[in-house]
Amino acid sequence: MFEKMTWRRQLSTQLMLAFASLFVVLPVLWMLRLAFDGTLSGISSGTGRPKDSGLVPVQWSTENFQLAWNSPTTSTTLLGLLGNSLIVAGGTALLSLVCGITAGYAFARYSFPGRKPALFMTLVLLTLPPAGLTAPFFIFLNDLKIRDSLLSLILVYSAIAVPFAIWTVRNAIQVVPPELEEAAMLEGGGITRVFRSITLPLILPSVAVAGFISFTLAWSEFALGWVFISTPHNVTLAMALYAMRGASGVAWGPLAATALIVILPVLALFYLLGRYVISGLTLGTATIEE
Repeated sequence: MFEKMTWRRQLSTQLMLAFASLFVVLPVLWMLRLAFDGTLSGISSGTGRPKDSGLVPVQWSTENFQLAWNSPTTSTTLLGLLGNSLIVAGGTALLSLVCGITAGYAFARYSFPGRKPALFMTLVLLTLPPAGLTAPFFIFLNDLKIRDSLLSLILVYSAIAVPFAIWTVRNAIQVVPPELEEAAMLEGGGITRVFRSITLPLILPSVAVAGFISFTLAWSEFALGWVFISTPHNVTLAMALYAMRGASGVAWGPLAATALIVILPVLALFYLLGRYVISGLTLGTATIEE
């Protein structure tokens, strides 16, 4: 039985939650204010710096969005940046899911030599800073002559996302009773058909989590991108945010407008997958010993 909370405890809990929510809501409101303020459309003269800390625009305008759409970088349109981001994020999510589902199933259902050390290594990769992959990947991709390409970003981001996908899917499969698969196989079903018809629907929330995290990682990452990309037409939308810094200051209005454009696809994806993502986050436990 749960202990009934007193009204003082309920009030204090609500106040703490409301105070904590301010740290999430206020930056978004401030970004909206900057994006719709027509007085903050300076590009590189330094005049784009906000003069006050109010949350209401001094002059309501969509000029910042027009500037972000027409000239986010010196030589790439916003539509091109969106296309690059979708290719990179979608490719990363797809590759991560393929690797995560196949490897996760193998770790969950089969015993083979080196299984536990390999599983432990994927856990180590989860703790490895992404910057630690910069030098080896730079040399590897440069030798393959694919460094300055969208494929290079997909491979780099997938290397970061795959360990998480493996653990997420593996933990979810462990919750599924093996007897369900064995019963289906006794009826004549092959392993691929059994997985597709029985196991996959049961672990779909965890698959959604792995795909969403992989997509979001590739969509929002920009620091590693500038290490591997030097051609302007291969720049992603998140990378363009960094490129919008002016020599004399930051163009706050167009920068905030572009940041909102970056956020919207992720919010839309979470709206579509939110039910699966939330349930998938609570499915399975991370253990190596069985």
